[in-house]
Amino acid sequence: MRMAELGTPDARRDLLERVSGEIRACRACVLHEGTRQAVPGEGNPDAEILLIGEAPGQNEDLQGRPFVGASGQFLTEMLRQNGLRREDVFIANVVKHRPPNNRDPLPDEIEACASFLSHQIDAIDPLVIITLGRFSLARFFPGEKISQIHGQPRTIGGRTVIPLYHPAAALHQGALRKVLEADFAKVPGIVDIARRAAGRIAPPAAPLRPMSQCSRRSRCSTTWRRNKSATASRVQLISSVPQHQSPRASCRSSRPLEIPACTRVSGSWFNPEMHEGIGCPRSLQ
Repeated sequence: MRMAELGTPDARRDLLERVSGEIRACRACVLHEGTRQAVPGEGNPDAEILLIGEAPGQNEDLQGRPFVGASGQFLTEMLRQNGLRREDVFIANVVKHRPPNNRDPLPDEIEACASFLSHQIDAIDPLVIITLGRFSLARFFPGEKISQIHGQPRTIGGRTVIPLYHPAAALHQGALRKVLEADFAKVPGIVDIARRAAGRIAPPAAPLRPMSQCSRRSRCSTTWRRNKSATASRVQLISSVPQHQSPRASCRSSRPLEIPACTRVSGSWFNPEMHEGIGCPRSLQ
């Protein structure tokens, strides 16, 4: 079922709320026994990006929200580093109740929750689905290994699906952290490609704010300088990243890659760590 079949955005939101209620009341497998509550998922019901993890852990079971422990903090940080916020995306899991002692979910438990996830995908109708870990990978890439296909988007069922390592794996295995961060850095560009292919326009930009109010202005002083000639027409701004009003800033370095954490997204260099995501005109020179 796709968005056209569901009618209006209100109808899709109603479906999403109804599915969440059914998840909370579900007794289809034994996982509900001994848990505090179900964790249906959370986020923007109109999100372009749907992230699918494995199953709730202890913190998620306590709060009823997905990815709120150490893995969730890492996920939130990666989103922020790439110009996204948790409220921009929707986050769910393959399994909606916490398995005992955080064990792997069993096949019958995954099957019991499969229709819930299908309905969530229908209701949200995301452009891009990001699988986090091997259990969500198996739903879209059966028989394939995450080590072989991570970070490689494919079109499945009319949607772009990106298989990534689970944040928990990256936290426990240091070598995977850089791999996951590098794969995650590809996400904004992949979303732009999917958006153009679907004929959609970018979401509205975040509200502009004066540079004088930048919370990291002191840290920016050695890397950024005011450039009153850099007008909006010369600066490609990232729509989902907080931006500043004139006067704009430009990169002091003659080589953008010399800026710490400077990242290329949609044809622009931006640095969320150093200046909250303001566009760098260097990319257009």
